[in-house]
Amino acid sequence: PPSLGFGDFKLPTFPWDKQGTSTSTSTLLGGGNKALQPGDTIAVIGASGNVGKLVALRLSDTYNVNGIVRDASSIRSFFEGRSDKIKLYEANLLDEMKAMENNNNESTTKCPTSLLDPLRNANAIVICTGTTAFPTKAWTKSGEEGVTNDVLKALLDNSFSVKEAIASLDADGLNTPNNVDAKSNEFVVQAWNDACTVAQKRIIMLSSIGVQRRTTMPFPILNACGVLDAKATGETAIENSAKENGYSYTIIRPGQLFGGPYDNNYYLGTLFQLDKDAATQDVVFGRGDELLGDTLRSTLAEVTAQICEGDCARDMDFAVVNEKGESPSVEVVQERLNAL
Repeated sequence: PPSLGFGDFKLPTFPWDKQGTSTSTSTLLGGGNKALQPGDTIAVIGASGNVGKLVALRLSDTYNVNGIVRDASSIRSFFEGRSDKIKLYEANLLDEMKAMENNNNESTTKCPTSLLDPLRNANAIVICTGTTAFPTKAWTKSGEEGVTNDVLKALLDNSFSVKEAIASLDADGLNTPNNVDAKSNEFVVQAWNDACTVAQKRIIMLSSIGVQRRTTMPFPILNACGVLDAKATGETAIENSAKENGYSYTIIRPGQLFGGPYDNNYYLGTLFQLDKDAATQDVVFGRGDELLGDTLRSTLAEVTAQICEGDCARDMDFAVVNEKGESPSVEVVQERLNAL
């Protein structure tokens, strides 16, 4: 709509006032090119992780948040004081995928019951899930046990072929890169498309630098167990679904994550101040996958929130890393994002 005016004074046009031109079903429901509006609902997948909990916390400044986690009791205290804006829902994506596969002939929906409530009213989703590049306890089903015995058995059973051993761990349902970064992402997108009854406006995936440089050193080392291949598969699923269903996508590529632990949920303005003791707080963006460097978890979460609030970085992938210097203002971050 045109800006309202009083003489020479005009009220500003906000990002959520923008009009889309698409005639897709999503646009007819209010999605398409329309920006997220304050009060819209965003589902955060993996809202109990070190990055996911910051993303959920920061988004709740502007939006309602449905946090999808494995164990709500483990994170509930972190969101103290935000219960009116953040709702937690428990789901184990790998278990749900297996159950859906076993009931494939009987099921008429691609969304399991545990995901219906958090996804049916979600105007956007942010995928914060991920696993380690190499076998650690994060690969185990509980996330707390040792993985050494599982890995040794898989290697012995497959004549020490790393590729076949990893495939065996995939089949056993461990939290491997293929299961978490590829299959789970595809599963969540399909579930959202199937369950959502409101305007689907955008999807955001937190990925990694190096996905598009998997054959260039040092990334083949990082990709030894297939983590970058898996993220590439997840990215493709998200991009294709966005194009087919009329909503926008953004893939954010951080470097190696550092910062934290984050136990205090109190901040003023931006999350940058949570790492106020860090010497590298300046933020650099680059379109595609060309940057090198490390990324503060607080920076990644703040940038994720700002692209929603500023309605920028649509239908693209970009990298974000921290460099030596002070944290930038919101205005500077927005200027850099809009220049992508």
